[in-house]
Amino acid sequence: MSALLHLSGVGKDYAKLDDNAGRLRLVFDLLRGRGASQVFHALDEVSFDLAAGESLGIIGENGAGKSTLLKIVAGVITPTRGVVESRGRVGALLELGSGFHPEYSGIANISLAAALLGLSRTEIAAKRDEIIAFADIGEHIHDPIKHYSSGMVVRLGFAVATALTPDILITDEVLAVGDESFQKKCVAWMEGYLAGGGTLLLCSHSMYHIQKLCRAALWLKDGRVERYGAAAEVTQAYLAYHEEKSAGAKQPIATPRAAAAGVYAIQSLRLDPPATLPCGGALTIAGEVFSPDGRAPVVLLGLIRADGTPVYGVATDMDGVLPTRIGANRFTFSLTFPRLPLLPGKYLVRAHALDPEGVRLFDNVEMPLVIEGATREMGLVRIDHGWTGQVADSDDDSTDGADPS
Repeated sequence: MSALLHLSGVGKDYAKLDDNAGRLRLVFDLLRGRGASQVFHALDEVSFDLAAGESLGIIGENGAGKSTLLKIVAGVITPTRGVVESRGRVGALLELGSGFHPEYSGIANISLAAALLGLSRTEIAAKRDEIIAFADIGEHIHDPIKHYSSGMVVRLGFAVATALTPDILITDEVLAVGDESFQKKCVAWMEGYLAGGGTLLLCSHSMYHIQKLCRAALWLKDGRVERYGAAAEVTQAYLAYHEEKSAGAKQPIATPRAAAAGVYAIQSLRLDPPATLPCGGALTIAGEVFSPDGRAPVVLLGLIRADGTPVYGVATDMDGVLPTRIGANRFTFSLTFPRLPLLPGKYLVRAHALDPEGVRLFDNVEMPLVIEGATREMGLVRIDHGWTGQVADSDDDSTDGADPS
């Protein structure tokens, strides 16, 4: 399938103008036919393809370059380098209502905005009632825009833009504004647009909406592509990144420790399978622990979310077992979870070495664990459950619940 939208090595630079000297330097550079000597790379080496009927979510922190990318795709600004190719009609919902005239009524602005978007008088007349019904702002449609609330402006802007039914729809945080009923209406419209073969490029801070509406996702970080792939995998990695960032997590320790200090110490820790595990899969945690006096120490193993939230912990003495002796001061331990019920995300497996009485903690080692899977369930663990009711169609998401983001 040929791509409706193709980006290859796209970058966008802006001149740095920190002071008056910088402005003068830029003027001289431009007069000499040179580019700016000091630039900020808003985007760099962004590449992806979007075929007809596909949906791509753009995620990232504020300032990551998301809006810049969408403006380049929409043709609002030109890239500094790289190739942008698009086929078909492009509709952009970037700044809803920005083209409205404040002194004109909503009715008059519908005609004005629709004409700017390329609709003929005949097309505007045919779609006017549809636009008014979608905006659903009642008699206020006859009032000047300057008297509208921000939510009313957004309603009218979205209603006008969606009347085009473009081949490629570009949206920037449309679902972050307006009331709940309007957001539901927007989501329903987008689902219908995708079901009809539309192609969507959606920018949002809501991972719920990205997972619900997009098959693939692109994570931008500092203007560059941090990760690109299936929406569930990319959004889970992005959420794990923020969990670690908010918790100030340290780099996990995954190398063996020596017991040079002469205390109870975890000398090795390994996971089977290592690093990644499917949701509901079996996990074995094993390792070696050192005892300075030859007595069997207590080993405590815990699972924590990347943001530091404790999930589960259990110690050898809780279950009445001892680590296996393999030398005068060396012991091994092994714990298996046959069906680990953790929901997809990033976790840490932490091993602690305690004295034989299980009172004093001397050492700990941790390793990262990523649980993979596609789900929009909320929380930390999957609990066995069963609904009573009619089975919905596979494409019916009416029972998805609230936005957990």
